[in-house]
Amino acid sequence: MNISLKNRVKGTSLAAFRKDFEYLAKKTLEEIHDPGDYDCSVILVNDPKIHVINRDYRGIDRPTDVITFALMDDPDPFDEDVEELQSELGDIFINYDAVVRQSEEYRHSFRREICFLFIHGLLHLLGYDHMTPEDEEVMFGIQRKVLDAYIPFDDENSK
Repeated sequence: MNISLKNRVKGTSLAAFRKDFEYLAKKTLEEIHDPGDYDCSVILVNDPKIHVINRDYRGIDRPTDVITFALMDDPDPFDEDVEELQSELGDIFINYDAVVRQSEEYRHSFRREICFLFIHGLLHLLGYDHMTPEDEEVMFGIQRKVLDAYIPFDDENSK
């Protein structure tokens, strides 16, 4: 998977997580038995920016931890590059401020939290959701399995 990284938070770096995201994308696709060769973007933003995005696009007037925009949610049937578009999944916006808060709240590392949010966003781009208890069980089960195998919750680096 080709992952484009965009950092919109001054004083931070997203590049350190490129290998994590690439590995986790590969393992997530293996877990769901999807051999696709995809592209996506990961954009790191802060509370004020994701608040505006969440308000303007979802009608929810508060910040969130991750939000996705899947390109294939509403494909244009007249687009001549449909095959090329099918490989482009969309954008994952990860809220840096939420990563900091949630890693402290859940008592694990910043790395584990940002990787969790990446997998969560990726699964949304791949069509997974958690609107029903059954869907939540499937989606969260995949997240846990992939993440726990890579960065165990009790990993000494998570403390």
